[in-house]
Amino acid sequence: MSRPLTGRLLAAQVAASVGVLVAVVLACCLVGTQPVDIGRVLAGPGPAGSPNLDYEIVVRIRLPRVMLAGVVGMALSCAGAVFQALLRNPLADPYILGISSGAGLGAAVAVMVPGIAAWSLEGVVGPVTCLAFAGALATVGLVSAIGRVAGGGGTTSLLLAGVVVNAFLSAVILFLISVAGGHQLQTTIFWLMGHLNTAALQGGRAIGLAALIVVAGAVVLFRLGPALNVLSFGHSDAQTVGVHVKAVHRTALGVASLVTAVAVSFSGLVGFVGLVVPHAVRLVFGPDHRRLIPLAGLYGAAFLIVADTFARVVVAPAELPVGVVTAMVGGPFFLVLLARYARGRRWGQG
Repeated sequence: MSRPLTGRLLAAQVAASVGVLVAVVLACCLVGTQPVDIGRVLAGPGPAGSPNLDYEIVVRIRLPRVMLAGVVGMALSCAGAVFQALLRNPLADPYILGISSGAGLGAAVAVMVPGIAAWSLEGVVGPVTCLAFAGALATVGLVSAIGRVAGGGGTTSLLLAGVVVNAFLSAVILFLISVAGGHQLQTTIFWLMGHLNTAALQGGRAIGLAALIVVAGAVVLFRLGPALNVLSFGHSDAQTVGVHVKAVHRTALGVASLVTAVAVSFSGLVGFVGLVVPHAVRLVFGPDHRRLIPLAGLYGAAFLIVADTFARVVVAPAELPVGVVTAMVGGPFFLVLLARYARGRRWGQG
């Protein structure tokens, strides 16, 4: 059993997790197909006309990718913990409401429609990212509206609406892929498999904007932790102790969907992070959402950074989509969870 949560214990656990994340960031910035010298990296960019290649590789190429992986991993892990609490389903992940298909459709449109590829949002965010983000949010809105009409916005109606919308949008994406040209087809499929290799092209401003939204969203979800603890036992119990169920449900669902949309719009469809990491953290530290959400965010960031580093070096000079690596880890983990859930054991009591 996990120790009772106090403010001092939570601060110590978060500080230790931040230390782990910083160590992972530093180590993964130094790992790659091109060896680098730490001394030369610390020496700075070098004089004009004679750039320090080690510095340029680490700071201009690897660091943006590592930072983006951290942002995406944090978003997906925090959202996964929240969706599992809201839907009271241990197999829920950030894509369960059709967010993946909505983002995929937006990205496919951005790649395939003539004239869109040259557009960007004030030179900061490209068309694929913008339309993927818009598609993800629009899908969440559509699923929520269908759920309210069909069943008052309850858990079952949301799940069913998400399954139906996901299936329909997936069919639309497959249709667009089937009529796409060679370059368009390759770009769309690679995006759908999940990737972070455009981090340097996104630029610091775009990644900084994504980080700001994700961190702010994680703080909001952390503040909802006590209410989520009660909601995990059912809406009736939550109402009995004075929790405003509808307000908490809508806020948590909206914020979790927002950070997921941000992550998906930058990275494509990176699966299983929001499933694996919250359960792993829950098994080690316990199910209290005041602790689960911040720790899942930090370890989710570390997990995806390591997975992406593995993806870019394991078959060098080629590169695996990071979604392939997370699926290879998450697939067996999902089967274990499914078997445990099918046997009727209570989840979250690691």
